Amino acid sequence: MRVSRMSVALAAVLAVVVATQPGPATAAGSGSARAGAWVPAPQEAFEMPAGARCEFAVRVEPIVDEVRKLTLATYPDGSPKRELFTGALIDRVTNLETGATSTADASGTSLVVYRTDGSMTWYVSGPVLLGFRENAGSLPKGLWIVDGRFRVAFTPTFDKAITMLHGTTHNVCTDVD
Repeated sequence: MRVSRMSVALAAVLAVVVATQPGPATAAGSGSARAGAWVPAPQEAFEMPAGARCEFAVRVEPIVDEVRKLTLATYPDGSPKRELFTGALIDRVTNLETGATSTADASGTSLVVYRTDGSMTWYVSGPVLLGFRENAGSLPKGLWIVDGRFRVAFTPTFDKAITMLHGTTHNVCTDVD
C-alpha cells in the first residue's frame, strides 16, 4: 500500500535525522555500511523569465541557508544513490517586474533516491519549494511551497508528481503578484 510505504520511509528519514544530528554519522546502505559525514548543500540563487513559473520574471535567493546533506549510499561509480537533506532554508522570492518580495520557508527534510535513468524520488517531511512548468506535473505552473508529509516522483525531464500523506500547497507567485 502506498501510504504505509511512504509512512515507513518518512519515519526512517526522521529517525536518521534525529540519530545523526548535529555532527558526523555512520550510515548503512543496502547491506553495506560505510562512513558518511554531513556536508553543506547550499542552494544557488536563480531567476526565471516571465511565464516560466510565475506570470512575471522572478528571482529566488536564499537568505538563510543551513542545509546539509548526508550520502547514505552510492552507485559503483561513486554517484549518489540515496542522500538525506535537512536544515533551515528561507528563500526570498522577488517579482523582478514590480520589486515585490516575500519569504518562503523551505526547511524540510528529504530522503532523495536517485535512479540511473535520471529519475528520482523525494520522501519529504516539512516544507520544500518546488517549481512546476505548465503541464509538467501534478500542480499547475508556479513556485509552490509544499508542506507536510509527501513523496515527489521526478521524471528524467523533471516533471513532478506529488503524493500527499497529509499537508498543504501554496503558490508563492501569488504572494508577489
